[in-house]
Amino acid sequence: MKSDTWAPHVTVAAIVERDGRFLVIEEHTSAGLRINQPAGHLEAGETLVQAVVRETLEETAHRFEPEALVGAYMTHFTRSDGEVTYLRFTFCGKAVEEVAGRALDESIVRAMWMTPDELWDSAERHRTPIVMKCVEDYLAGRRVPLDFIHTHSVAPVERA
Repeated sequence: MKSDTWAPHVTVAAIVERDGRFLVIEEHTSAGLRINQPAGHLEAGETLVQAVVRETLEETAHRFEPEALVGAYMTHFTRSDGEVTYLRFTFCGKAVEEVAGRALDESIVRAMWMTPDELWDSAERHRTPIVMKCVEDYLAGRRVPLDFIHTHSVAPVERA
């Protein structure tokens, strides 16, 4: 049975800068090899912060320590199977450790470090225009404290 309920895909992404370079990934997509920040979908039961830490480790083999939210970004796409909306929460922080020998997610070709100019020069290969927008917002100093994000877990109500 088809549901008529609309729901956006919630994703997270990590901005990691080190020595003027940004940690990005090169990945296989239906449109070919693309460049993206470490990013992925929020999974059931996760907080946004837990999701970005997990995705960064899975896609880059780097342990990520979020420091702030850079922004929330919404994108609408038309695909062959209909309209899809992505709501992306982008965090910035530090890569505190690279886990030697850790395999990357299957679609990831490699993790790499790129300067802002190198990212600009490769814009046609970005997974979405949001890749560069997130870097621009980060470089502009946009930061929201992590305690701005509240996760409320609903516990079952016990009856007397």
